[in-house]
Amino acid sequence: MKAVEEQSQFKKAVSEVRQLRKKKWSPSQKKEAMWGLLFVSPFIIGFLGFMFLPMMFSFIGSFTNYNITSRMDFIGLTNFRRMFTQDELFTTSLYNTAYYVIFNVPLTAIGSVFLAVLLNRQIRGIRLFRTIFYLPAVLSGVAVYVLWMQLLSPSTGLINTILSWVGISGPSWLFDPQWTKPALIIMRLWSVGGAMLLYLATLQNVPKQLYESAEVDGAGFTRQFFHITLPMITPIIFYDVVTSTIGAFQIFQEAYVMTEGGTGGPANSLLFYNLHMWNQAFVAYNMGYAMAMSMILFLIVLTLTFINLKLAPRWVHY
Repeated sequence: MKAVEEQSQFKKAVSEVRQLRKKKWSPSQKKEAMWGLLFVSPFIIGFLGFMFLPMMFSFIGSFTNYNITSRMDFIGLTNFRRMFTQDELFTTSLYNTAYYVIFNVPLTAIGSVFLAVLLNRQIRGIRLFRTIFYLPAVLSGVAVYVLWMQLLSPSTGLINTILSWVGISGPSWLFDPQWTKPALIIMRLWSVGGAMLLYLATLQNVPKQLYESAEVDGAGFTRQFFHITLPMITPIIFYDVVTSTIGAFQIFQEAYVMTEGGTGGPANSLLFYNLHMWNQAFVAYNMGYAMAMSMILFLIVLTLTFINLKLAPRWVHY
């Protein structure tokens, strides 16, 4: 029965489109359409000039040996074969990036939700606390990284100094391959205020009648959170997870600044995918190979986004 209804709706939509094609536009409708195209033209021009054409150039260049100074010579799948069979740093950079994504995305989402719930209170001075927690999200990136390099200093850093007060010998952080990626994840948790603001706005739109009904039924804070709060903010959680995953795969600036020019840190523990791609493109001038790497990254992010979209109906409530 459902299939028959969907088929009839599809036929109806097709017939409406055909009628629109046959219909002649009046001068006012044509004028309105022209104004509409005029207003969206900056986006269309920007998309074509700065996104679509560069993507096509990268796709074509991934099958060449382009190195800026020479012409593009077609070499087929050589760049991709080299990536998976000869370049050991490709596997290392992919592992480092996957490690960062797996731990950073869920931890930042949990931290943002936790902060939003804490700050969703009507008490004196709550606006000041909201501002304080949001401020790290608007600070300049390079300045923040330099600050954290000082905080994570093994000998004089504030973090190890505080740990020594309670009898804990702090790690070497950015100088120890086992602690470099956790150090960057901790640094990212410091700036969860941006996502926290989205969750806070969503929490304030949750109907208070739901909580009142739950209290009448004897539900405590924990049951209210898991049965009311969490389901009501799942659309924002889904949006945050998708965008954070895409952003985490593109991590570059942190590693470039905090490893002194993109060296990758001790034992290449901070050689993320984008940093390795940058080194291939602008240090070794292997532009064709770097373009091939960008295509692989595009496919990885596209696949994960598609999986997230497919799994969304199982847990996202609108």
